[in-house]
Amino acid sequence: MNEILEITANDNHKFLAYISQPSEKPKAGIVIIQEIFGVNAHIKEVTDFYANKGYLSIAPSLFDRVERNVTLNYDEQGVSKGRYLKELCDKNALEDIEASISIVSSAGKVGVVGYCWGGSLSWRIGCKSTNLLASVCYYGGDIPKLKHLKPKCNVLTHFGELDEGIPIKDVKTFAENRPEVITYTYPADHGFNCNHRSQFDKTSSKVALDRTLKFLEKNLT
Repeated sequence: MNEILEITANDNHKFLAYISQPSEKPKAGIVIIQEIFGVNAHIKEVTDFYANKGYLSIAPSLFDRVERNVTLNYDEQGVSKGRYLKELCDKNALEDIEASISIVSSAGKVGVVGYCWGGSLSWRIGCKSTNLLASVCYYGGDIPKLKHLKPKCNVLTHFGELDEGIPIKDVKTFAENRPEVITYTYPADHGFNCNHRSQFDKTSSKVALDRTLKFLEKNLT
């Protein structure tokens, strides 16, 4: 079952979130953190997928601080608007993620899984929050730049070796600086997990998902 909730962050900002519940008692909670395209069809599908795996899953609408009901296409116009909104919402996004963590903590232990912008946010929240047991970061562009941050939970990162926006040399430097983080690279481009994008790589996404599920199972259940 899924529905839209209105949640209030600690700074009294009210935002919407897509929540999906498993058919049986949840084994843990997961916050799905959006790309720069909003809580669109893909993010809702991912949220439902993790609910089907037994997790109480929620995807906060991080653009609500500027504009509600934003769902963008994977095209030039969508990228342009998404980047614009990201710049405006990036500073306070962790407030909304923390509020979402509180919602799904009713299921027990909580982890986050983020993609693109959400991948960077997953790293940041994993280094800030004391309410997380696991953080999974897919191709977060800011992660190598934030290698000085120290994680407060176990972290798994996925990067594409063909991603020109996140040079592989920077990923290797990050991995060297943060040996406690599990870092994998794949012969794929940015966005390789999303089957709505031209960069989708079936093999790499499958391998990354298998690693993610095992990581979450180990840390949350």
